[in-house]
Amino acid sequence: MSITLGELAAAVDGRLMGPDPTIAITAAATLETVAQAGITLVDSPDKFHLLAKSAAAAAIVPLGSGPLDRPTIEVDDVHATFARVIQFFRPIRVETRRGVSPQAAVDSSARLAADVAVHPLASVGPDCELAAGVTIHAGAHLMAGCRIGAGTTIFPNAVLYENTILGERCIVHAGAVLGAYGFGYKVSDGRYALSAQLGWVELGDDVEVGAGTTIDRGTYGGTTIGAGTKL
Repeated sequence: MSITLGELAAAVDGRLMGPDPTIAITAAATLETVAQAGITLVDSPDKFHLLAKSAAAAAIVPLGSGPLDRPTIEVDDVHATFARVIQFFRPIRVETRRGVSPQAAVDSSARLAADVAVHPLASVGPDCELAAGVTIHAGAHLMAGCRIGAGTTIFPNAVLYENTILGERCIVHAGAVLGAYGFGYKVSDGRYALSAQLGWVELGDDVEVGAGTTIDRGTYGGTTIGAGTKL
């Protein structure tokens, strides 16, 4: 994919600094990895010396940077603009929503709202509730009684133990485990016996749980993660 520097500047509402707007730009990358015909970003003047050593054909720079040793596009927010440029060359892949896969295991007592997507080999247990727009990716497992808020996405192979509650627009990345038993024991007849594990895990709205993260249930009540938390 190729675009001229002038077209790129216009697309991001930037100020082109350079004599030739017809320069072809074919990629976007960081200063360390950018190649010829690529555009990069420099977010502060103290890094301009790094630009001088790079192979970049042009750079996204802060407003007021002035003329440099190669063409630039001056913008208010360098990182937000560069993110838009990256997406021009590498568009975000958008999956088509296909409802509930016939290869998914969904218990007959589960309640699924409109526009829910459940991918192949995912499982949704008894008495689970999925609100509108929820996505459950392949291999994810929801045990009995889980409640998932609208717009939430659960990525492959995540496991939600029974009665886990997720708010709206949450993201649970691959391999996360929510609601496992906590590390609580008591000594009985000279042996370690698992103590009561009667609680649950509850996430507020807009929580993101990173890949491989584990959140154990409470002994008697909930382990609660507040709205907007990122783990």
